Amino acid sequence: MMKLTLATLVSMVALPAMAEIVKVPASGSVPDTMDALEAAVGNAGATVFARVDHAGGAASVEMELAPSQLLVFGNPKLGTPAMQDDPLAGLMLPLRVLVYEDGDGAVWLAYEAPADMLGEFGIANDAPYVGMMTGALDKLTAAAAGG
Repeated sequence: MMKLTLATLVSMVALPAMAEIVKVPASGSVPDTMDALEAAVGNAGATVFARVDHAGGAASVEMELAPSQLLVFGNPKLGTPAMQDDPLAGLMLPLRVLVYEDGDGAVWLAYEAPADMLGEFGIANDAPYVGMMTGALDKLTAAAAGG
């Protein structure tokens, strides 16, 4: 009879890798930061598909949530090659950035690192579009974060 320890069980189970969440501190309020992000996305030639107000949704059902908004946006020149490499990349695209206020009142922009989110589908971290997505998210969130 084989005796299993917790360490043995953990080593037998394949756990998903934790995705890197990039967080950028912002100097403005959630709405102002989101407005700046939306403008930066438009100025970069990308398409905004949706702006979701999570706090507004909570308020609509008489619940409270700190200010939190999600921007969904993309550029087919970057996303299409990823989906050509693996159609399941479409589960992660278009890109998303969350702007939220934490429990201390600080405002943050947050997004999942493209290499992590697309790596789940076997897409190489050094694929040119992964680097381009990473660079775009870095520039867009920095522009929206303000001084």
